[in-house]
Amino acid sequence: MNLINIFIPSAGLGERLRPITDLIPKPLLPVLGKPVLQTVLERVSNLPVNKIGINLHHKKETIIDWIRQSEFQESIKLFPEDTILGTGGALKNAETFLKKSPFLVHNSDILSNIDLGKLVNFHMSSKNLVTLAIHDYPEFNNLEIDKKGLLKGVFHHPHPYPPPSRGRELLGRNVSISNFPSPGGRGQGGGGRFAAFTGIAVYESEFLRFLPAGISSVVDAWLKAIGEGYKIGTLDVTGCYWSDIGTPASYARAVIEELRRQGEMVYIDLSFAECKNIELDGFVVIEKSCIVGEDVTLRNCILLPGSTLPHTPLNNRGMGVWTYENCIVGPELKIDLKETEILGESLENNAILIGTGGSDRRYYRVRRNGQPAVLMQCHKNDPDFQRHIKYTQFFQKYSVPVPELIEADHQNMNAIFEDLGDMSLYGWLKCKHEKEEIERIYRMVINALISIHTIATEHINECPPLQKRIFDYEHLRWETSYFLERFVIGIMNITLKNLSSLNDEFHRLAVTVDSFPKTIVHRDFQSQNIMITKGRTPRLLDYQGARIGPPAYDVVSLLWDPYYRLEDDIRERLLEYYIMKTKPPLPPETILPCRLQRHMQALGAYGFLSSVKGKKYFLKFIPEGLRLLKEEVSLSKDEYPELHDMVTAIL
Repeated sequence: MNLINIFIPSAGLGERLRPITDLIPKPLLPVLGKPVLQTVLERVSNLPVNKIGINLHHKKETIIDWIRQSEFQESIKLFPEDTILGTGGALKNAETFLKKSPFLVHNSDILSNIDLGKLVNFHMSSKNLVTLAIHDYPEFNNLEIDKKGLLKGVFHHPHPYPPPSRGRELLGRNVSISNFPSPGGRGQGGGGRFAAFTGIAVYESEFLRFLPAGISSVVDAWLKAIGEGYKIGTLDVTGCYWSDIGTPASYARAVIEELRRQGEMVYIDLSFAECKNIELDGFVVIEKSCIVGEDVTLRNCILLPGSTLPHTPLNNRGMGVWTYENCIVGPELKIDLKETEILGESLENNAILIGTGGSDRRYYRVRRNGQPAVLMQCHKNDPDFQRHIKYTQFFQKYSVPVPELIEADHQNMNAIFEDLGDMSLYGWLKCKHEKEEIERIYRMVINALISIHTIATEHINECPPLQKRIFDYEHLRWETSYFLERFVIGIMNITLKNLSSLNDEFHRLAVTVDSFPKTIVHRDFQSQNIMITKGRTPRLLDYQGARIGPPAYDVVSLLWDPYYRLEDDIRERLLEYYIMKTKPPLPPETILPCRLQRHMQALGAYGFLSSVKGKKYFLKFIPEGLRLLKEEVSLSKDEYPELHDMVTAIL
């Protein structure tokens, strides 16, 4: 592929984003600490790029300052506009820059995973004058595409639009929409089909002759080129991730979607001070240079850079607590949104999809008797559904802090549970806390674990389904085989040379762990399965995999957790606390073998969830999981030399 130029329109006023864009130009709006413009520049820089052109108008000095401090400054040529020239005029103004080769245009308010290289290659082989990246997006489907994938026209959208500038903005600023007939329905009709423009396209330099000097619309030039017999082609990228940030609601959805894509509920900039007496729930984003006072509750809230909370004129106060919910907050601004506008996906009864993690089950927040509750939907053949119900009833009886079961529909594999909120221990730890507070919370979590290992275990005969599920030699060997298959081979692509010796060591490890005294164990007792409810009270989730096994497996899952690294002195005190509170005390010799076993299982799970389930965000936990396993094989290298050599060789 020959070198191409890139053009990123960045001059717009961002009118529909006001008052946010009165403070921050739209291209520099942060999404989890990264300006949208930076994300676009990173993506286009993966192409064989000659130069990148950016036009500027609104808050151009702010954008210029950012560019000068960025890694892209040497690659960028700026095109300031005294008057906004529109989507066509911006290209014409950069004609000298763009006329030397084909060029790609990528709007500065678009986030996507569209394969830009595929788009460029498709265009180069197509003989199109222009190739538009399009997708089926019913809200914006106003491009008429013929059976050959060529643009026929642009029409007024037949369905209720957001404000009229919405349609114009997706096609380009200040465009004129031609009076083509409206389609009879979404997606197709009239001998062709209908689609939406993604804001990304590849142009031949010859296209520039269809643009007049001054203010103009690129859409008018498309139509003019079609009228002269040129091909405006399309590449359908339906199914790719795509989001714009054109309105406060769409910006909020883009931010929350990025959190979900990363498997997170909370993002807090490193500049933020500790969360003293701050309650977090739902999705929370705190960008740089924010200050949040005490007794503030944030739920489904995005704090823009420089926000200070609370600020009296824009907040409501009740019972001495400042609450910010379903909103975007900035310096001297607060934009309230509906929960569905922020979170997006919902059921017909307005149930909101919640949660992240590795489970195939889906959880929705619903209303029941006027109060929030959680609906769990399981697949028809999910073997864990019945266990989940039985275990909940059993654990509740013996004061294990699990959510209350409100109703179970066994036929449809649905159940309604008490709503524990959205803040896991993992999310809570994203915010800085004093060491004493962290240790206090962990002690409460350990108390819950002790209730499983002692009180519930004493009454195991009352829960036959659990009594029959033993975490024994066969399951332990399955975990180590899972580690080899899904992590060592599947992720690290390592060829095993001494498999027989390695399996012998796994056999001895499984025999050792299986010989330890057994209690009821949660079996996935880590920070993402522990909820921190109001009042900072821990509650437990994801216990349907509980079995009868060595209690040390749960202890190491919590205290040596790849999701969060406890400081060594805190871990030591917590381990002593657990041992002191249990009778008979936990044998110290059970700790290291269970650490080995647990972290091989965890790495296997990260490999499976990322490569098979497509949840790539689990890859980010591999370095810490591997660090822990390397520490453990170093401590046990005399007992398991083959495992030591294999693990220490992994980079």
